Amino acid sequence: MDEKNRERIIFHIDVNSAYLSWSALQNLENGASEDIREIPSIIGGDMERRRGVVLAKSVPAKAYLVTTGEPIVNALRKCPHLTIYPPDHALYHRRSRELMDFLYDICPDIEQVSVDECYMDYTPVAGRYASPAEAAHIIKDSVYERFGYTVNVGISNRKVLAKMASDFKKPNLVHTLYAEEVPKKLWPLPVSSLYMCGRSSQETLRKLEILTIGDLAQADTDILFAHLKSHGILLWEYANGIDSSEVITGGMDLKGVGNSTTLSEDAMTPEEAYIVLLSLAETVSARLRKSEQLAAMISTEIKYNTFHRVSHQTTLSTPTCSTDFIYKTACGLFDELWDGTPIRLLGIRTSKLVSACSPIQLSLFDIQNEMESMPISSKQQKLDVALDSIRKRYGPDSVVRGSLL
Repeated sequence: MDEKNRERIIFHIDVNSAYLSWSALQNLENGASEDIREIPSIIGGDMERRRGVVLAKSVPAKAYLVTTGEPIVNALRKCPHLTIYPPDHALYHRRSRELMDFLYDICPDIEQVSVDECYMDYTPVAGRYASPAEAAHIIKDSVYERFGYTVNVGISNRKVLAKMASDFKKPNLVHTLYAEEVPKKLWPLPVSSLYMCGRSSQETLRKLEILTIGDLAQADTDILFAHLKSHGILLWEYANGIDSSEVITGGMDLKGVGNSTTLSEDAMTPEEAYIVLLSLAETVSARLRKSEQLAAMISTEIKYNTFHRVSHQTTLSTPTCSTDFIYKTACGLFDELWDGTPIRLLGIRTSKLVSACSPIQLSLFDIQNEMESMPISSKQQKLDVALDSIRKRYGPDSVVRGSLL
């Protein structure tokens, strides 16, 4: 196993019964007295005509063996009092965007693969958490606290294994499936549990007396190729935890760049908050520079241990991506905002982004300030770029400010 694969950690984040959860929340916001997640219900098809397939199901519906993808008429045979709701794809896309924006603020290295699931490369933010499991639990709990629905998080050093880990027992859970855990956790499962192993492949494997993922992992690849061609080799690789694919990031239309963190212990003093804000400012400014963006608005967010949230923002006369400037501005906003209550979460967000290559119109006052601070600005800019380069090459924790130790 090469060094890169050994060190990387990947999360797969999947919304539990996304369509049903999002529809349930919308119904409650519209005044519904009943939460459809707590009764036998499904999303999909047409209630009047009883046509279509099950797109999502509630946990009580699952107890009647209702399955995603089956015809609604079959689901009704299993559970005659099943409640059916039509899908609202505009709502789902809106909810999806909210979730991805939230996750992007935690870590920008995200690959969205469907409306309700994504991969996250945890490696760049590893230094901010005690362990991947702690980070995954914070993400899971934060999603529920902020949005009101649950997700599963799978953790692995292989992309495909992270996907399969998130499909383990649901809902609202975190599971690991590292390459070294494959024989214990994956091999005893039926081949139907293997990612990309559809019904046709399952039937072919059954005829070859390959019933478990462990059977498949130890099968002769020549025989698998003879019956399933290249797909058989792919399934064999997945069964053995072999996957070199990367999290494909990029392509997001940035409207803002931000980051927030839930503190392991409540911050009680300004000095404790300033240290957290410095760490957040470093992350946010580095992401701005990576995307070649400058921010014209900065906001600081506080969530107290009472769970009350407050925020304060300011518009800049000159857009920036400077770590020090973003940090000092965030601290100034914090000083104006904080009421002395113990702090559970802190966040910095930037918006009104412009390209770093765009011409910026300065006032006479701005020009005077810019000329007076030019030597410091130039040195700071070179320092920021140098630190970005070192961290990119040697890892996010290769250079750490003394105040953060």
